[in-house]
Amino acid sequence: MRPLDGITVVSLEHAIAAPFCSRQLADLGARVIKIERPKVGDFARGYDERVDGMSSHFAWTNRSKESLALDLKHAEAPAILQKILDQADVLIQNLAPGAADRLGLSYEALSQRYPGIIVCDISGYGNDGPYRDKKAYDLLIQAESGFVSITGTPDTPSKAGCSIADIAAGMYAYTNILAALLQRGKTGKGAHIDVSMLESMAEWMSFPMYYAFDGAGPPPRAGASHATIFPYGPFTAGDGKTIILGLQNEREWEAFCRVVLERPELAKDERFVANSLRSQNRDELRRLIIESFSPLTIEQVVERLERAQIANARVNEMQDVWNHPQLKARERWTSVSSPVGVIPALLPPGVSNAFEPRMDAIPALGEHSESILRGLGYVSQDIERLRAEGAL
Repeated sequence: MRPLDGITVVSLEHAIAAPFCSRQLADLGARVIKIERPKVGDFARGYDERVDGMSSHFAWTNRSKESLALDLKHAEAPAILQKILDQADVLIQNLAPGAADRLGLSYEALSQRYPGIIVCDISGYGNDGPYRDKKAYDLLIQAESGFVSITGTPDTPSKAGCSIADIAAGMYAYTNILAALLQRGKTGKGAHIDVSMLESMAEWMSFPMYYAFDGAGPPPRAGASHATIFPYGPFTAGDGKTIILGLQNEREWEAFCRVVLERPELAKDERFVANSLRSQNRDELRRLIIESFSPLTIEQVVERLERAQIANARVNEMQDVWNHPQLKARERWTSVSSPVGVIPALLPPGVSNAFEPRMDAIPALGEHSESILRGLGYVSQDIERLRAEGAL
């Protein structure tokens, strides 16, 4: 038995934030009915063709779901939605601002008929305020939240390499829904959850905001290095590969000099005897470190760092992560079916001895339309008529 077995989630979703949320609910056993536009579907299906013709984003966020292709503007769509919602515990939507309200899918409207329903709205800026109707994409929220301003090099601000604003909003939607389900179990009442990408990222930005408290300056952009601790960041070995290492205290600095650099005298060098001085003189110290690493392969550098008990990590490429020995050793890989065949998939983070996560197929567009409608009482003649009218 999985934690959310018996829970039905209806999701009017596209892109990343809402699909990532609902996929994690499906991982825990929830039935997720994904409602998509006929013919085109979730536009994330067309982001790329990197997974044997399927979108990489879609493959990531849509396993274990049922796809219902339904034109929400069709005359019979409200009746179909009502029958689906009669069975639902949770409604998730990240449509354009105001769209769900116009469809009669606001919490205020639905809770009159379904007092136990949980409605989660995911948007860029929230359901009210002066930015409510402003378009919001991941990069835009990374910029608006201040993330871009503290990321990158001193000369070039940068975004994150993955959709962190979408991921943050999806995670907060997921955890808020779980909390609402727990609360409903105590009170019998549903809930309205309003998750914004901006507020999700602002939470993640709390450290740099406090760092810049009361008008103080922000953390400087330091690339892959630490803004205030040194040595902490990337260094190149003699074979051209990059290692990230990090020192936290003076004990580690002494061990680094003695074991890794094999230059124990540097530990007492007046330029480097405190972190503030090492950071101030980082260009000279970087030169000395790279000079020491130049005759070594990355394996030899890692061996010295491990012997000195200095934290370190390789700068892996994507293929390195596919083949990461730790993921293999912990058996974190499985496979799922998809419209393009069987593909590998990571098990969800968090190893539980209480249940196995659900790892079902990624759906083709409208793959479950007929079975869902039959479950609602529609017969073949009705389904064919709806299909002929373009409703499905």
